[in-house]
Amino acid sequence: MMENIFLNMGVIFIVAAILGFIAKKLNQPKIPFYIFAGFVVGPFGLMLAEKVGLISLFLSWFAVDISGIFVSDPSIIKILAEIGIAFLLFVVGLELNLKKLKDIGMIATLGGSLQVLILFTIGSIFALRMGFLHIEAIYVGLILAFSSTVVVVKLLVDNKELNTLHGRIVIGILLMQDVIAVFVLSMLATFNTFSVGMLLFALFKIISVLVVSVFLSKFIFPKIFTFAAKSNEVLFLVSLAVCFFFSLLLASLGFSIAIGAFIAGITLANLPYNIAIVGRVKSIRDFFATLFFVSLGMEFFLEPSVGILKPLIIFFLFIVVFKPIVIMLICSLFGYMKSTSFFASLSLAQISEFSLIILSQGLILGHISQDLFSIGVMLAVITMTSASYFINYDNQIYTGMSKVLKVFDFIKSDKKKLEYLPKEMKYDVVLVGVNRIGYSIIKSLNKIKENVLVLDYNPEVIKSFIKKKQPCLYGDIGDLETISRLNFKSVDIVVSTVSTQPYNIMLIQRVKEQNKDALIFVTTEEIDNALELYDTGADYVILPHFLGGEYVSVLLEESAKNMNKLIVAKLKHIEELKKRKRIGHEHPKHH
Repeated sequence: MMENIFLNMGVIFIVAAILGFIAKKLNQPKIPFYIFAGFVVGPFGLMLAEKVGLISLFLSWFAVDISGIFVSDPSIIKILAEIGIAFLLFVVGLELNLKKLKDIGMIATLGGSLQVLILFTIGSIFALRMGFLHIEAIYVGLILAFSSTVVVVKLLVDNKELNTLHGRIVIGILLMQDVIAVFVLSMLATFNTFSVGMLLFALFKIISVLVVSVFLSKFIFPKIFTFAAKSNEVLFLVSLAVCFFFSLLLASLGFSIAIGAFIAGITLANLPYNIAIVGRVKSIRDFFATLFFVSLGMEFFLEPSVGILKPLIIFFLFIVVFKPIVIMLICSLFGYMKSTSFFASLSLAQISEFSLIILSQGLILGHISQDLFSIGVMLAVITMTSASYFINYDNQIYTGMSKVLKVFDFIKSDKKKLEYLPKEMKYDVVLVGVNRIGYSIIKSLNKIKENVLVLDYNPEVIKSFIKKKQPCLYGDIGDLETISRLNFKSVDIVVSTVSTQPYNIMLIQRVKEQNKDALIFVTTEEIDNALELYDTGADYVILPHFLGGEYVSVLLEESAKNMNKLIVAKLKHIEELKKRKRIGHEHPKHH
């Protein structure tokens, strides 16, 4: 048995490594290739090998039975998937910094809850109309309402979009979904014999665990981890011990081990050693991320049925078309630009790993049929694969759909309030984007008495400027309507801290058309993009990591000559960070 498991694991990672290498070489998202690896080494791969005579060929030519390299035991597949989800959610919980989500608290809590309620209700009605039983319709509504924290976080991290505005909105909504999913999982067993008492008892258990986690996080774990942090090995082991502790605790209370792992991650997320812990367990995350997606591909063709094709297509369209529309509408109602709303909605167009856990529990409890479970697994595979392409090519999709998305421009009542434009004032500088760089720029410009007009697409940023009577305009530099409102004829300088290449090229061209003498500063992360921007007409291209390195090198040279300069710089830096924290201008832009 152990030899078979080791052999299966070896084959899984060899095939996954080969396909991952191919994906990297072709510059494609890796998730679809990992899922395809499971498709190859799983039951369908075995069935295909038998049909084409590959197994009999090896037996006759080499006297070797290669059927053992295929993972055909469903129990092994489910165990691997559950362990993979648990460790993935542990790392996801570790990387969730709740403090960073405070500026999108309303859209995350109220908007996230509203989105789940709307999609659950409409999804359940769809299922009833299609002939599913009442209890199955509830499960359908649930799996359609949730999106994948594991997939989205991995893709946002890979694309360096985790700390963007739409990235933080997505993480906030996902966190709210995960909280709701935890409560849903706690109530699954009561569906057939539902009672208020059982519901309250389930809620009491999960709330008790959360209270315990908060207590441990505040009073016990800081002391334990202060000591454990003296040894990298001990820090790693203690972190895993916490993960297993909460997983076993939740399992003993009737919940999934994945929920326990997720709570364990959040419990440790706000410790001072959070980054060190994440660094230690990232390799486990990558290991189990691969394992999860491969195991998902293995399940894809377990007992397929022709009768599930129609509901599969309808539910897929619901997820990739209707779901993004609902989320985009909610984001727009909360005052976010259509580009931000679109990127957020597109990121959530898939079903969740929690959906798979819910379906697995429903199958075990006898609430749903094998066909509905198969539909859920296929939806997970298809939508998680499509999501990797949606997120990787979101800019191109947005540009292609810009005309269609104009229907969301009807929400303008709040947008008109999100600006402060004194008619008599002449603007010397237009600053696009108040992120980390933009905050320092506007501070310097105000010192030299330059009149600055700020353009930003985060409503919270604009509200803070309106209170200070700083000329500002709510809008997105990628929106032609917003660009047309800006008069560049009399400005001296235009600065863009947004690093989206097509937007900066469009901005340079528009400014040059109106004012050839204006100085144009734009931002990018890549050297090739910087050279292209110079060719387009930029006067200076800001590369943040280059500027940061130059500043540190100057500081090192000055400190070597005079230590007092470093102390002064440190004190100024601390004061500046405190000021930014108070004002709340830590608002990175997307891309």
